[in-house]
Amino acid sequence: MKKKFFALTALLAVLGSTTTPASAQDVLTGDTRLACEAILCLSTGTQPSECAPSLRRYFSISHRRFSDTIRGRVNFLKLCPVANQTPQMQALVNAQANGAGRCDAQSLNATMTMWRGYDDGATYISNQMPDYCAAYMGHAYVDFNGTVPRYIGTPERGGYWAEGRDYDRALAEYNERIRREDEERRRQSWMN
Repeated sequence: MKKKFFALTALLAVLGSTTTPASAQDVLTGDTRLACEAILCLSTGTQPSECAPSLRRYFSISHRRFSDTIRGRVNFLKLCPVANQTPQMQALVNAQANGAGRCDAQSLNATMTMWRGYDDGATYISNQMPDYCAAYMGHAYVDFNGTVPRYIGTPERGGYWAEGRDYDRALAEYNERIRREDEERRRQSWMN
């Protein structure tokens, strides 16, 4: 927690949020400011409305090849002076560029769909979080405060990812569905 505090304090100081008056040349502007704000905004699971301009700029970076998009986003975040100050900040920038916008429940459910290998085309949603999400959400300088997606159930029984804040409700719904399916199977086997 102390590491997070010191890193974010350093970033805020660079943004010109210190208590001492800053001259016009000490305050960041343009893409440099937006990059620093984006780093801060991407470090939390709940972004205030003040994050909208920096996140809009960050997510507007899009290229034909996804690897070019990631590289462009890393280069944008590196415009912030603190992005290269320590290995931890460099790792944060890389984790954010690789994970931000790709690690919510909706994205995980779409990208983690796997084929069962049968001819019937059946699929399941993997319960293994991708490495890029684990690196992003598990970084020492981020705080997602209970908003990290969690897997509900098992892949064999139609498990899926749910947002952390919706976990209890989603788990109750899943368990009820499994109970009804099991009850129907017992009823069918009794009838046969």
